[in-house]
This record gives sequence, C-alpha cells and structure tokens, in this order.
Amino acid sequence: MRLAYHVMSSPLGLLFLARADRGLKYLEFMDRKSIKRMIASHAAAHPDATWEPSLLEVKPVVEQLESYFCGALDTFELQLDAEGSPFQVAVWRALLDVPYGETRRYGEIAKAVQQPKAARAVGLACNQNPVAIVVPCHRVVGANGSLTGYGGGMTRKKWLLQHEARFKGRVEPTDDVYSIASGRSGARREQR
Repeated sequence: MRLAYHVMSSPLGLLFLARADRGLKYLEFMDRKSIKRMIASHAAAHPDATWEPSLLEVKPVVEQLESYFCGALDTFELQLDAEGSPFQVAVWRALLDVPYGETRRYGEIAKAVQQPKAARAVGLACNQNPVAIVVPCHRVVGANGSLTGYGGGMTRKKWLLQHEARFKGRVEPTDDVYSIASGRSGARREQR
C-alpha cells in the first residue's frame, strides 16, 4: 500500500494528512510529534506501506480544510478510507449526518446505529476516529449537553463548535471558496 502524506498548518495546530488510493485515511493533530513518529504510529496497521510526501495528492483535502477554517465550507466532499470495526465505521458514518453547527448526544448516535445502549461504545469509536474534523466527532456531547472528551483535546473541541456556531447559516452555495461572506456547501461525502 502506498500512502501520500502532508502536514498543514491550521488554527488548531499542525495537522497530519495521509491518503491512500481509495481516499483520506488519516487526519490527525500532531501535538508536537514529528512526522516520523506520526508515521510510526501507523506501522502496525500498515507494516508494508510506503509513505511518500505529496502535497499534490492531498491538495483537495488541504483546500477544503482551509475553506472550512475560514468559514466558507460546511460540508466536506472527500472520499474517505478510514478503517475500523463494523461498529466504528457505522458510528463514523452516523457522525457524517450530524449537521454543521449542531450537536448530538452519544445516546442519539447509539440509536442511529441501532445500538441504543451503546453510548459508551460510541464514545470509544469517536475517540478512535482516524479522520478528525472531516468525520465530526467534535459534534458529539454528553447526555446533559455538556462538552465531554475529545481525542484532540477539549480546547480544540470547544474551538470547533464555536467556529461552526459562528458561521452556521452564513455558508451559502458559491464558486468562490475564498470568500468568508459567502461560502460553499456541498453534496454528501462518501466513506467506505
């Protein structure tokens, strides 16, 4: 397997992006880790992988993230190739249905995947989400509506929710993805 990777700067720190032929495999916060350590953290899952730096291959991801961070995009249109258990994949797919600027409780996601008593398991699946931000686990809150754990840290979760609340309703269809006053919303994104 060949994985193309890139590191981009964001308002939330450096982001590590990796893409396989089938789509985006990883979008992770680097948190002072080196590229070498980020790649090594995936060695067990992909022991024969060839890792190659390539902005060109992840450019659509970078462009959409930049548009998201400036408030001009509310729906990612990216092919995803996140791997997990059937339950994890079901949870991640359900998260893609949580609208921009809104939240859902862990129990609501559990019901959406036909496992109504699995709220804690939903939390674990969110924690294992390999594609942060694009698969919006930051939009899941506790039963009482409070902010609860986030793999990227509570400061980032709060920032993401406030960012989306600020731009919700202001993102309108347009071809100009660089305009903050008007934005771009897109069609449903796909996950395998």
